Amino acid sequence: MLDIAPSEISKPRRRLPNQRWQIYPQKTEFAHKLALSSQISPIISQLLINRGIESLEAAKAFLDPESLVLPAPLEEFPDLALSVELLQNAIASAEKIAICGDYDADGMTSTALLLRSLRALGAKVDYAIPSRMHDGYGINKRIVEEFHSEGIGLILTVDNGISAYEPIARARELGLKVIVTDHHDIPQQLPPANAILNPKLIAESSPYRGVAGVGVAYILAVSLAQQLGEIRGLVQPMLALFTLGTIADLAPLTGVNRRWVKRGLQLLPKSRLPGIQALIQMAGVQGGQGGQGGQGGQGGNSQNGKSLKPEDIGFRLGPRINAIGRIGDPQIVIDLLTTDDMGIALERAMQCESVNQQRQEMCEQIEQEAIAYVETEFIASLPDDRVLLVVQPKWHHGVIGIVASRLVERYGVPVFIATYEDDTHIRGSARGIPEFNVFEALQACDDLLGKYGGHKAAGGFSLSVENLAKMRSRLIEFANQCLEPQHLKPLLKIDTQVNFSEINYQLYQQLNALHPCGIDNPDPVFWTPNVQVVEQQIVGKGHIKLTLAQTIDGQQYKIKAIAWRWRDYYPLPSRVDIAYKLRENNFNGNTSIEMELIGLRLTTQSHLFISSSPHHLRTTFEYKQRQYNCGIFHQGSLVELRIKNPEGKILVMQPGHTIGLLGNSREDAQEIDICQPQYDHIIQAALQALSVLHNQS
Repeated sequence: MLDIAPSEISKPRRRLPNQRWQIYPQKTEFAHKLALSSQISPIISQLLINRGIESLEAAKAFLDPESLVLPAPLEEFPDLALSVELLQNAIASAEKIAICGDYDADGMTSTALLLRSLRALGAKVDYAIPSRMHDGYGINKRIVEEFHSEGIGLILTVDNGISAYEPIARARELGLKVIVTDHHDIPQQLPPANAILNPKLIAESSPYRGVAGVGVAYILAVSLAQQLGEIRGLVQPMLALFTLGTIADLAPLTGVNRRWVKRGLQLLPKSRLPGIQALIQMAGVQGGQGGQGGQGGQGGNSQNGKSLKPEDIGFRLGPRINAIGRIGDPQIVIDLLTTDDMGIALERAMQCESVNQQRQEMCEQIEQEAIAYVETEFIASLPDDRVLLVVQPKWHHGVIGIVASRLVERYGVPVFIATYEDDTHIRGSARGIPEFNVFEALQACDDLLGKYGGHKAAGGFSLSVENLAKMRSRLIEFANQCLEPQHLKPLLKIDTQVNFSEINYQLYQQLNALHPCGIDNPDPVFWTPNVQVVEQQIVGKGHIKLTLAQTIDGQQYKIKAIAWRWRDYYPLPSRVDIAYKLRENNFNGNTSIEMELIGLRLTTQSHLFISSSPHHLRTTFEYKQRQYNCGIFHQGSLVELRIKNPEGKILVMQPGHTIGLLGNSREDAQEIDICQPQYDHIIQAALQALSVLHNQS
């Protein structure tokens, strides 16, 4: 065989998604038992098993969340009764109440929910939201002093406050009462508030444990309304705001979140809140655009008769709200969600639309600048550093968190991204990967940072310019303690293998049993091996539109697919293993099931690892009436396939590479694209022959 060192063919390659696939263990026996007892397909039962369902009772509770018997929130939250009493007394005595919210979707929907409900219950209430640019996150002493000067008697924080020890201590000094409602991680020292409501302070087994800030606000508002006997007419508008904030904040869709969000998604399209209707209208989630609108399978022919899906909020409504908090004035969203005037609502929704377009343009520009900077400065050291800290001037602080998420997706490492506020101060955002705790990483830099906060997956921070180099070193040290080299690829969790012959509208409808999907209950991800890319083209802003085919027992099955933001990988190889989600597409009255590609690897990659032993594997095969020799060879940790034709010319390639070598000797070997049909077909024939040999041995 051709004597070519593996290192000589390891560099040239076409870019492919940088991923590690983790396919759930398939528990076939239990899946069939669960399928029979629950009258669902084995595919659906395997999905339930993957989501931690271990008994028939747990499956029933998951499939029918309304069957859950919930404990009373008053029994679960130790300070809830006191919080209700403080608010009840403030309403009775006409004491001024002030809400201090936050500028993200969770914080703004929480603020709007409590404003609407407290005003409906007769409270004198106003609000303030810190400026993202000037104040940063959470209540501060300036806001406390302003509240005091305005005669406020009771401060109610929403989606913040758990880490605000000094501002809340100052409020208490001034004689103000404080209720903290928050869901962020608990600091070492709790603030000296009169009452604290935070699901992180209750039992981990509680169904309320996963609520976001808007969930805490919802529980407080419902409990207060029930105590005052004024619950009628309040639940539906509050549930709409709860649903919007919970999904937009990426809260886990388990426990009460699953139950209440499922209700809320059915209510949203027919919500009586002008702001919700204006948002839905402006975002175009009704009318079946791209199959996103009205996919809930709830029946009914009118657009407003169907349930929304979480992606309608996550990708359409939520970003329009979040964009305001990132680069606009939060008052726009509060007005939108608290007004009863449809004219004002439409005006505010149009402002959200305009600001969101600006936000998209900013993100695109900053992302390209960040990628160029990383590729120039850090790409060589990334495997050793295992973390990215990217700091550049003139980036908008409001959108760098989104860019951080995209860099995580691209490079597979935790990303800390920041921009200069002035000559001496830096402020940034962080996003992690499963094996890396962002909040703990920030704690490891405690002495170098100003304000910081967050949780396992994300956080925010500020620091002096003089501490930047030390922070980089500290983060690299922390990352090297918790991350192994194999962690530095984005993790793609895959539920189960499905053949194209099994993909139909019936399967898609059965998937509705799992909805609403989101955090801790993700959209099902399937995979199919050895798929042929029949057609592909770039559409829109760098998306790839495809036609894919799988041949089963001589019959070819085709399906349409879309790969969002995959311009860098175009053109895709002709034969691949794919990972995907299923989506419904409604176009011109026709409904079809399509794929949303989220993962891809060369089919040859999986086949080449059939020989995991250190021994070489060799055989002969016939292709187009010509005899060839082929073999899989191990060179240390590397594996390569070699194919020799009757004239002595040899093709050499390695798994995961799309560039191979072809020649009679090392000196004259030429680089070739092995995805070209003439090479791909002969490689598939060789792999088939080797696979047969391997199965016989």
